[in-house]
Amino acid sequence: MPANLTPEYLEAEREYKSARAPAEKIAALERMLATVPKHKGTEKLQADIKRRLSQARKQTQKKGAAHAVPFYLVEREGAGQVVLLGPPNAGKSFLLSALTHARPPVANYPFTTRLPTPGMMNFENVQIQLVDLPPLSPEFIEPWLPQVIRGAQGGALVVDLAEIEVHDQVEFIFHWLRQRRLALPLLLAANKVDQGGCEENFAALEELFGDRLPCLAVSAVTGQNLDRFVRAVFDLLRIVRVYTKAPGKAADLNSPFLLHRGQTVQEAARLVHKDFADQLKFARLFHRSGGRDGRMVEQTHPVEDEDILEFHI
Repeated sequence: MPANLTPEYLEAEREYKSARAPAEKIAALERMLATVPKHKGTEKLQADIKRRLSQARKQTQKKGAAHAVPFYLVEREGAGQVVLLGPPNAGKSFLLSALTHARPPVANYPFTTRLPTPGMMNFENVQIQLVDLPPLSPEFIEPWLPQVIRGAQGGALVVDLAEIEVHDQVEFIFHWLRQRRLALPLLLAANKVDQGGCEENFAALEELFGDRLPCLAVSAVTGQNLDRFVRAVFDLLRIVRVYTKAPGKAADLNSPFLLHRGQTVQEAARLVHKDFADQLKFARLFHRSGGRDGRMVEQTHPVEDEDILEFHI
């Protein structure tokens, strides 16, 4: 194996091997390319994926538009992909435009969003992809939504605190997701807290659902708690940023290597170069905050967010 492949990559590779339809193969290959670690040790693997992806796309073009990649598939970008779920008029599109450079259609009537709309959200020195999706409502749900939700790495549920039936809307969405064996959202963003009486509504909402998932009151209009929302989305992805340094030199804190919680010093070394992992004797551990003082750690030591590693081979 040329690299320490992530669980997301291995899952996409399994989907590719089991795919039958050309569109499914293309979607899986795109996910493989987006999630494969980018370093010298994976150059041949990246080239092979790109070659297979190019061939698959050419084949679909030859077979005509009926066999083209589905319009609703959104290729993953950045540190992770999080979908925005919610009932009609919850303010998902406004939230996306407030946090990214995306400009989805925003209106005060329901079902404005009919297509997935991606945007890149900054969290310190990483970018996270948010995808605004059409609403989930008993009246109508786009039939392709489960596939998009299943392909994301997490979901945030956005609701309207001024909506009288907000509790029923949340229960409906939970039920709909469970019926389709889809992952439940990892965060509830209660929007429009800036409107009168909505702080009391949030307290009631948090009392009902706070034991199931974290709840956060936000306002896409005023920007209230949007910084906390960004941090919460980063946390739900379980991302760990790791920096490296040479002995006697400062670390580059602008371009972290991205791992997940539970991964180790050896796995971090493999992202830098496969030879590091094979020849690594030990590492010295620092932290961006100035802590840890360069203490020696073994290859199996789990890394934490904003650790700085000095590899010794």
